[in-house]
Amino acid sequence: MARLDDLQAIEEAVWAELSRAPRDRSHGWRVGVLATTDGQSADARSIVLRDVDPARRHLVFYADSRSPKVRQIEAYPAGTIVLWSAPLSWQLRLKVQLGVETSGLAVSSRWARLKMSPGAQDYLSPLPPGTPVEHPAPERGSREYFGVVVAQIGAIDWLELHAEGHRRAAFDEQGRRWLTP
Repeated sequence: MARLDDLQAIEEAVWAELSRAPRDRSHGWRVGVLATTDGQSADARSIVLRDVDPARRHLVFYADSRSPKVRQIEAYPAGTIVLWSAPLSWQLRLKVQLGVETSGLAVSSRWARLKMSPGAQDYLSPLPPGTPVEHPAPERGSREYFGVVVAQIGAIDWLELHAEGHRRAAFDEQGRRWLTP
């Protein structure tokens, strides 16, 4: 991609790349880091981006509904997602408001697509995430632990690392603006 100098073009490129990431297994933004809090300390973990809705400014990923991540989101819905793309040399820090859905059409339709894939194993354990086990593959349970997490993006902090100089910009309720890297 050619180096962009216009803030609107950069923001449009960010959304285009975000929209590609869930479908492109090699895209750097497909797997990111979500930071949340339990009210006393920060917690971060990798997430896999499953869907993007630019019009609503939503990102979607999945979670076991019994996980500490879900409890943290329910108690403290503010979070940050960090994404890095080496080919683009772009980092995104996304300020988000998080919500978890465990029932309804959005959940059942996504589960219908996922349940026959190897990824379904993550949501079929009868044990909650983090439970000590004697063997690495506990028995399968049902889908009742599958959850869809929706991240509503409130602010995008874009950073480009480049040999000709690093650049940074913000895209939020205040508009588009350049920042000191």
